[in-house]
Amino acid sequence: MAKRKKAKKKKINTGLWTKQEIKMLRTLFPKTRTREVAATIGRPPEATKKKAHKLGLKKSKRYLKSIGRA
Repeated sequence: MAKRKKAKKKKINTGLWTKQEIKMLRTLFPKTRTREVAATIGRPPEATKKKAHKLGLKKSKRYLKSIGRA
């Protein structure tokens, strides 16, 4: 049997948040899908969502309207 090659996964940061990551989160979170923000920052989506909540960030009304939730 031939050996399977493992797909390389993008490294996901699970440590402390840097100032730059928080700045990016504040900029991107209100108007971008959480999954996309997480991928851009290099964090898991759930961690991104939790950090945004802790910072008091919310999706903008314009974004919510664009996805049919407002």
